[in-house]
Amino acid sequence: MMTEPLIAPPGLHDLVVADTEIGDVRGAEGFYHYRQYSAIELARTRSFEEVWFLFLYGHLPSAAELDDFVEVVHRMSVLPPEVGGILTAAALLGGERDSLSGLRTVLSAAGSATGVRPLWDSDDEQRRTDAIRVAALTPTILGALARIRAGEEPLQPRRDLSAAANWLYLISGREPTQEHVRAIEHYLIATIDHGFNASTFTARVIASTGADVVAAVCGAIGSFSGPLHGGAPDRALDALDEIAAFGDPAEWARRQVEEHRRIMGFGHAVYRTADPRAMMLRDIAGELGGPLVEQAIAAEAAITEVLAQAHPDQPRYANVEFYAGVVMECCGVPRSMFTPTFAVSRVVGWCANILEQSRSRKIIRPAARYVGPPPAAPATVPD
Repeated sequence: MMTEPLIAPPGLHDLVVADTEIGDVRGAEGFYHYRQYSAIELARTRSFEEVWFLFLYGHLPSAAELDDFVEVVHRMSVLPPEVGGILTAAALLGGERDSLSGLRTVLSAAGSATGVRPLWDSDDEQRRTDAIRVAALTPTILGALARIRAGEEPLQPRRDLSAAANWLYLISGREPTQEHVRAIEHYLIATIDHGFNASTFTARVIASTGADVVAAVCGAIGSFSGPLHGGAPDRALDALDEIAAFGDPAEWARRQVEEHRRIMGFGHAVYRTADPRAMMLRDIAGELGGPLVEQAIAAEAAITEVLAQAHPDQPRYANVEFYAGVVMECCGVPRSMFTPTFAVSRVVGWCANILEQSRSRKIIRPAARYVGPPPAAPATVPD
């Protein structure tokens, strides 16, 4: 006897669809963690490479393990020569804020050039190798796309620079200051993973089919490109520009509420208290200092108060995107590269989720409830 399928809530809100050892977001507490460690504490005390290793292997590395891992990452961050023409074409076809589509194109080509294999046909070592290569190539590709669009030669990552420093170098051509490196590294670590968000879930669905790591990551990038997901940091800073032109952040916010417009950089699908990532980035912004930071802090206070008055039962606080844009702007990252910077970190989390999902041999295949016009009755089969 067939049973009726369960009806999931809109957006699958609060619906548990898998077990994971990677981490969790405890929204009511304003806390999230990677493995058994506080994500914010890792961001404050560890390097990006150490946390990347944690995602792949389940433990923080020893000094020797870290040295070996850094060497592997550097070796895999070099683009295969076969994709040079595709890289140039992808850069010239896309717009200034269209790096993610170019990333999908070049990653697909790089996957073919390096012989990436379906997860279904690979062992654990091969899957991990493919995952490291995809995450290592991502900043190289994004940096190259940006520089080609600017009429400059793409750069290769430097062995003497950390992952965070290399990212700033790849997009600017200059060796960054340690202050800027550490600020960006805090951001990168804090945004590696954040529960079963839309892009992570997309990656896991594709991985469940047995497809290769590149296919799963490219699907995640497509989901990530939306303005309600990874495409938000530059829009939040655009809102700050509007506020500066308007003059009064509280009145600006009230008008947004009255006109039922979403205020980018505020509110979160999971957190019902302050976003811990935003709190950390606000501290970092304060250390960097400057007029933009002062404006952001004042705007945050005014907007939070207006939203509290408009939605007393559903307080909305600044989320990670609000101060992410401020920190990146202070560190010289162009706005067109805000979302790509987010992708540089999140690809590590996607890959960890892909590897975890690949251990299951069952495809993710939910059902849908049909609500269209009644269909014709099925034809009866004669005896």
